[in-house]
Amino acid sequence: MTGRQLHLNAFLMNTGHHEASWRLPESDPYAHVDLAHYVRLARIAERGTFDSLFLADGPQLWSSVAQRPAGALEPITLLTALATATEHIGLIATASTSYNSPYNLARKFATLDHLSGGRAGWNIVTTAGAEAARNFGLDAEPAHAERYARAAEFLDVALKLWDSWEDDAIVADKAAGVWGDDAKIHPPRHKGRYFSVEGALNVPRTPQGYPLLVQAGSSEDGKRFAARYAEAVFTAQQTIEDARAFYADLKARTVAAGRGADHIKVLPGIVPVIGSTEAEARAGERVLEDHIVHTHGVAHLERLLQLAPGTLDLDGPLPSDLPPESAVEGAKSRYTLIVELARRERLTVRKLIGRLGGGRGHLTFAGTPEQVADTIQLWFESGAADGFNIMPAVLPSGLEAFVDHVVPILRARGLLRTEYGSPRRTLRERYGLPRPANQHVPAPALL
Repeated sequence: MTGRQLHLNAFLMNTGHHEASWRLPESDPYAHVDLAHYVRLARIAERGTFDSLFLADGPQLWSSVAQRPAGALEPITLLTALATATEHIGLIATASTSYNSPYNLARKFATLDHLSGGRAGWNIVTTAGAEAARNFGLDAEPAHAERYARAAEFLDVALKLWDSWEDDAIVADKAAGVWGDDAKIHPPRHKGRYFSVEGALNVPRTPQGYPLLVQAGSSEDGKRFAARYAEAVFTAQQTIEDARAFYADLKARTVAAGRGADHIKVLPGIVPVIGSTEAEARAGERVLEDHIVHTHGVAHLERLLQLAPGTLDLDGPLPSDLPPESAVEGAKSRYTLIVELARRERLTVRKLIGRLGGGRGHLTFAGTPEQVADTIQLWFESGAADGFNIMPAVLPSGLEAFVDHVVPILRARGLLRTEYGSPRRTLRERYGLPRPANQHVPAPALL
């Protein structure tokens, strides 16, 4: 198969991305702590020849567990288990630079990369919200710019740690009794504003060199960070015009940072609700919306918009005097996206909650398999996306519907591989990215 290919990532969230998915008769309210559930989802995605799957995470329990299945298994541990149940699909875990230390986290991802045969990815987040901050001895969340400054140093240290072993540091010379070459071990000896890390990592360099580096922030700080470090970006975009503008901006920033435009892949999220007819798909969407408990949605929206409880009128618009993004220290880009969506479409709070219930600001789409494939192809071929973050409203049925009915259409159109092929490839290779050179090894001389 020749030509540019879609990158597909399966964003897995307990019973599905719709907040009411757990209330459907088919759903298991306890699935979010069931390994067999995630093994089934991973194998469905692998049957669809997805590049990767992804688990979100945050080091806090939200203030109410009433709305939907709450809490989550630690993602790197879960992905290590999934590595033994799959062969090809990439395994991307979210981990925070604000509430971890570089050494421990670099070691965990190196371990996952070794055990999976080069399939590890790290979704780098800075973690907004006071709830998480108070779990780590802080009275309030660090300022937005401060979180990104810490993240940049965290990444610099992690890269030094992953490069602290040269690829051929292991000699394994039994006759001479020499297992490794100390000259090829390079302790970081890093002393910076946020971190002091002396020694080399205690895990050899991994199949990929580094895990695939993913980022999901669309604020100005987030885009600057992505242009410097990220190799894939998960983004929420409501319109193809906004998606094109984001895509072009991020590619230009990446080139300005001294990297190739193809060395960063942009994957907007889409929440497909699929039916054999459009009417059937829309009926399925209505069933989910009818199961939303609006009091939960109002409370969540007030927290996100940093409003006092009781501020929002369910059947009125958002307040006209909301603060600008510059005054927000939480998830800046998601705040702006939601406010602009409500203003642009003149949504009441009730209707806005209905729209957010499916994808929290990501594009939601109800239609036939052909209509879903058409939308994906249009965005892919018109400079809006390199692929998509597939976010099924209900799991596992929504992922099965996508793999069984949309994937064959994409394959028939030449947009998606029909098989993984052999030999087995790393996650970086699936995304068309090079293996990073070790910073301690001189580049080969050009002839």
